[in-house]
Amino acid sequence: MKYSKKDAKAYARANMKGIWAAALTPFTRDLAIDRDGFSTNIRHWTDQLGIDGLFIAGKQGEFFSMSLEERKLSFEIAVAAAAGRAATIMSCSDQNMDVVIDLARHAQKVGADYIVIHAPVLHFFKAQEETVYEYYRTIAEKVDIGIALWSHPDSGYLLSPQLCNRLADIENVVAIKYSVPRPMYAELTRLAGDRILVSSASEEEWLDNILELGWQLYLCSSPPCLIQTPHDLRMREYTDLAFRGDAAQARAVRDSLNPVREALRGTRPAEKPHAHQKYWQELLGQAGGRVRPPLLELTETEKAATRAAFESCGLKLHAADASLAKTG
Repeated sequence: MKYSKKDAKAYARANMKGIWAAALTPFTRDLAIDRDGFSTNIRHWTDQLGIDGLFIAGKQGEFFSMSLEERKLSFEIAVAAAAGRAATIMSCSDQNMDVVIDLARHAQKVGADYIVIHAPVLHFFKAQEETVYEYYRTIAEKVDIGIALWSHPDSGYLLSPQLCNRLADIENVVAIKYSVPRPMYAELTRLAGDRILVSSASEEEWLDNILELGWQLYLCSSPPCLIQTPHDLRMREYTDLAFRGDAAQARAVRDSLNPVREALRGTRPAEKPHAHQKYWQELLGQAGGRVRPPLLELTETEKAATRAAFESCGLKLHAADASLAKTG
């Protein structure tokens, strides 16, 4: 590891910043991990899109359909492909704590920078805060790598800002992906922003969170891979403008992406987000591939609607287009 357990918070504060993307895992026609496609995607995201960090084998990555060995393999592929050009955070979420710890130790062994662990589903529990505190405390005791918490409605409950404030005192808890309403994550930023990096998956709120809450980290979802091309880096541009304090120009660039956002949102079938995003990746020239059961594939009609929206949304796909935009 690049840091000791006692230095995890300081290391994250200095290095865990910028735009991090949740990686979709490409599967071949026979539903194996597309190793070459995944590696090529990662190099594209880091070298051509300027993405600072990658969230591997999370919900977007279909971890729920992968074996333990496949999840470990995805960690290894990502570390090798990123090759120090971008950081990695490995999703070790699982209902079995032994599996979480096994995955965390593997991530640490292969050179990942951090891990992220989703709050567990607690069947029949209603007053869960002490249980969740002990869950994270126990895992943190058994690994040295920096841990990001992850709270999302999928657990059946949300971690309160007060509980997260307690968890922030754990030595190697360094960040949280806090998929909650803005008042909750603003409150946590006030309570614990000096001890953990608070972030949310909403790209549309990212700019305001930099400017109003002082955030340094977008952790994260798939938009950085989907709303940018090598010739159209508007998310990167508005992020850097915001970090420099140029709020007006940052907002203008952010808002210019609204047609792209609408094209993505407006053509995504409610029960097919993974298949839809993978098809969008293919339209961008990235490896998309199949989704694994129980996820559903797009129909040809859905593909046609997505393709039409993609072609008219205004993303610049070629250098000539970017050049015309600058001189037009």
